Amino acid sequence: MWPETQQFAPSGTSRYLPIAEHGLIGDLRTAALVGVNGTIDWYCCPRFDAPSVFGAILDADRGGSFQLAADVPARTKQFYFPDTNVLITRFYAADGVGEIQDFMPIMDESREIDRHRLIRRVLCARGSLPFRARVAPRFGYATEPHTVRVQEGQAIFTAPSLSLTLTASVPLEADNQDVWSQFKLHEGESAVFALDRVGDGVEMRSCPLAEAEEQFAATVKFWRTWLSSSRYRGRWREMVHRSALTLKLLTYAPTGGIVAAPTTSLPEQIGGERNWDYRHVWIRDAAFCVYALLRLGFTGEAEAFMDFLSRHVTTCGVDESGPLQIMYGIDGRCDLPERELGHLEGYQGSAPVRTGNAAVDQLQLDIYGALIDSIYLYDKWGQPISSDQWDQVCVLVDWVCDNWDQPDEGVWETRGGRKDFVYSRLMCWVAIERATRMAIHRGLPADLSRWRENRDTIYRQIMRRGWSRELQAFVQHYDEDVLDAAVLMMPLAKFVSPTDPKWLSTLDALGEALVSDSLVYRYDPRTSPDGLRGEEGTFSICSFWYVEALARAGRLDEARLAFEKMLTYANHLGLYAEEIGHTGEQLGNFPQAFTHLALISAAFKLDLALG
Repeated sequence: MWPETQQFAPSGTSRYLPIAEHGLIGDLRTAALVGVNGTIDWYCCPRFDAPSVFGAILDADRGGSFQLAADVPARTKQFYFPDTNVLITRFYAADGVGEIQDFMPIMDESREIDRHRLIRRVLCARGSLPFRARVAPRFGYATEPHTVRVQEGQAIFTAPSLSLTLTASVPLEADNQDVWSQFKLHEGESAVFALDRVGDGVEMRSCPLAEAEEQFAATVKFWRTWLSSSRYRGRWREMVHRSALTLKLLTYAPTGGIVAAPTTSLPEQIGGERNWDYRHVWIRDAAFCVYALLRLGFTGEAEAFMDFLSRHVTTCGVDESGPLQIMYGIDGRCDLPERELGHLEGYQGSAPVRTGNAAVDQLQLDIYGALIDSIYLYDKWGQPISSDQWDQVCVLVDWVCDNWDQPDEGVWETRGGRKDFVYSRLMCWVAIERATRMAIHRGLPADLSRWRENRDTIYRQIMRRGWSRELQAFVQHYDEDVLDAAVLMMPLAKFVSPTDPKWLSTLDALGEALVSDSLVYRYDPRTSPDGLRGEEGTFSICSFWYVEALARAGRLDEARLAFEKMLTYANHLGLYAEEIGHTGEQLGNFPQAFTHLALISAAFKLDLALG
């Protein structure tokens, strides 16, 4: 028997791998994080926002994991099978070279059965290698007890809320709640582990080597076929395509919703409290994702998100927060209660671990601009929107006209009280301006005189109250001299010319106060208290906004250098978390849709500017 104390510990003294030392696999319904050591330490089944089955990234002792690695000292490297989301982890040892191929087959949309399968195929490429595996699920965020039964090459894990089967081509043995295996492969040999959800009409199935090979080929074909629709042929094709593949992985296919990230509570500061659940559909993030994917030519994802909006944007009723919530569940639900899981220690002790998100009740006016801008672009680059969709747009714009001039919590979801944020006003201007364009271009019915009056009033108010004579810059909120990287969106949203003297002065002020080696802080919590303790790293979406603003201002050498520097902060697979820490470490939920969509936009603009 493999002793209970023999675990696959990350290298060094830490019980946790760095956040960046992971890759992502998924099936457009859920996703899993695979460490460079071969351990799956985050997996929720059967969907993104379900309780975790493997959650060791949030508690190394109690969270649960699927460990698989060479059973001898070995160096490891990780990469994606080219142009796919199939992840390869290689082991280089004294007597051989082996690899794990991790992937999740994409379900056939025509099938009604909600099947989920995670396949781990182990191969020996050279020489011979011993391997070991331990499968230790901890259901319901490690709160539900479970039983395990091994029979004829299968292990059946049964918990109150979920049952999983593990099928393997090598012998399995039970050890209390876990299952383990030790085996040796010679050059050319392979072994397969397949983890399946069962119950609710989903029957157990085997996974022989031939079937695993077929599903590997089908999964590779799916991703390559999808990626072949990309129109991007620029200088940074590999990084742009990896970002596109990542955004696609964050799509929940049954509804068309796009999650902000597949994880919860990965900290913005190690040991801090800035830990949030991002496994929901933020209207802002998803709308920006649609924009990025449209730029690449992926109109199907935009159409699916438009369908999500048609079904869900007005189902939660209209109150003082407006017809839109800032976020929804991946199935469109409105109620996302935030709670803390006190039994989990959090990544490297960064408590609390949270599920749900209390920010759902915040007023964030900028979401209307992000959403209507994406609808405008879909109408322009995808399909003309329907009459029903236009009616919804008019409801939203009319509400913005009535409500834009009030304080809100702002784009960064601060918990320090409502203020008159410049970015919120800016995006209200975008909402009305883009809807006006659509109405004129398509000859659609609209109260254009009212819309134009409000649009122009917002513009003049921002120019008067959002400009600081002392700082010679546009500021975070009215009547106070505090800077905010969110105003980098001003030229990107076509609110101000990228060469306007006021904007160039703002760009210089932001570069002086908030930029560090191309990395951009959102704001300074010391001068702009946000209601939370601690500090945070630089915000990667702002860093890519900065690149695009420099490019639009004609400062191409600076823009290209800043962009190339940002690429060095990606992990070994080209993935980004939400933030970058003081020594270049990735912080926050991972990978982050916001960052990857901004990378795509910056690469596009920089390519065009460079010629």
